[in-house]
Amino acid sequence: MIIALKARKPKNYTSPQEAFEAIEQIYSEQTQFLRDQFQSYVDGKKPTKRVSAFYPYIRITTKFAKRRDTRMSFGYAPKPGSYSTTVTRPDIFKEYFIEQMRLLNMNHDIPIEIGVSNVAIPLHFALGSDFHLEGQLSLDQMGDLPDIFDVPNLDIMDDEIANGTHVPKLGEDAPLALFTAPRVDLSLQRLRHYCGTSECDFQNYVIFTNYQFYIDEFILIGEKTAGTNGYAEFIQPDPRKRLPQMPAYHLTREDGSGITMVNIGVGPSNAKTITDHIAVLRPHAWMMLGHCAGLRNSQAMGDYVLAHGYLREDHILDEDLPPSIPIPALAEIQVALQKAVGQVCGVEGYDVKKIMRTGTVATTDDRNWELRAFDRQNRRLSQSRAIAMDMESGTIAANGFRLRVPYGTLLCVSDKPLHGQLKLPGMADSFYRERVDQHLKVGLLTMELLRETPNEKLHSRKLRSFDEVAFQ
Repeated sequence: MIIALKARKPKNYTSPQEAFEAIEQIYSEQTQFLRDQFQSYVDGKKPTKRVSAFYPYIRITTKFAKRRDTRMSFGYAPKPGSYSTTVTRPDIFKEYFIEQMRLLNMNHDIPIEIGVSNVAIPLHFALGSDFHLEGQLSLDQMGDLPDIFDVPNLDIMDDEIANGTHVPKLGEDAPLALFTAPRVDLSLQRLRHYCGTSECDFQNYVIFTNYQFYIDEFILIGEKTAGTNGYAEFIQPDPRKRLPQMPAYHLTREDGSGITMVNIGVGPSNAKTITDHIAVLRPHAWMMLGHCAGLRNSQAMGDYVLAHGYLREDHILDEDLPPSIPIPALAEIQVALQKAVGQVCGVEGYDVKKIMRTGTVATTDDRNWELRAFDRQNRRLSQSRAIAMDMESGTIAANGFRLRVPYGTLLCVSDKPLHGQLKLPGMADSFYRERVDQHLKVGLLTMELLRETPNEKLHSRKLRSFDEVAFQ
């Protein structure tokens, strides 16, 4: 037996707005119940039974697999059957939930069932990311907590749905979304921890970089731009506190279509970590904007590299997405990047090739890759036709492919170690001062161009499998 709210019967809705309001009400009731029970516990009133509250769910049942427009990559069930997902944080996902339910209604002309699931809400997630349990409880209360309240359960927070390895049990609904509510809640809390800003501040267009130079320039642009051209405000980590591991900066718009920039630091591990968590927000695009080693003698320092393919030797995603699986270039992203380079640099047509090269980017997990045996290393680079080497781009693109987030890469050549031009302190500092401003302007213009692209076009069918979840 448990202490819980009185059972609530599920209800069908034909209006996405009304369905969302039901989700909102269930989530509010359930989390408020947990908070009230926890406050009683803090006050010394220990419950005699286990206390539980539960996530809302969305479910559809369809007899037909159909969609109004075959160009769409999401918004429909791939085959007849029942589909469901648990959901959380309607304050963040309002527009997203309403749009996904609208598409289901449009494509299948069926009601949306909203109810209370049997998946418990961990206490930590109901209390929010600003709350710290240890500050409220005695040692004895902390010890008793898991016996009284539900705590995060990693057994139900995996990425099997996204990885395409989830197999529903007999009689179980097929998944409706890539991420379950507990998985989403975990990532939302991790974003606050890693990035130093609220999960509510993240925008739909995300730029990743591995250099503070870019962030310094973005801060100048963000503070100047906030309050103009449709941008609302510029948000950054609290300068009075220690800088977080991967600080995030947000040039916001009221509808969430602004630009977030994250300094992910160096290496594929950080790149996977942050994209694992930002993906639950279902952004419309993310892009790597950083530096690379140019591998061709014809490249000059400061030239741009537009990745059309990736030689993935980062190994961080090998178990989730084997390196034998190709990561395709997405036309909408590629066109926007090339157009932005032309506009910012004042070149067009064939002349773009003077400052930018397209091709394969090799991503490694070894920062000192230059020290490997020359013949063994260069054979693979030559066979792949790679034109640049870095440590993050392949990971970010591959995780975008895995987690169905449109991705792109525009790098800037900062050294040419195979041709005797190593990245040394004086040369590097001079290069960064000269190139960062232009490179960042290209990235920001690219995101503005993508903002003008309808979501149904931006979320390419290349990102979806033949047996895919309905939600974007």
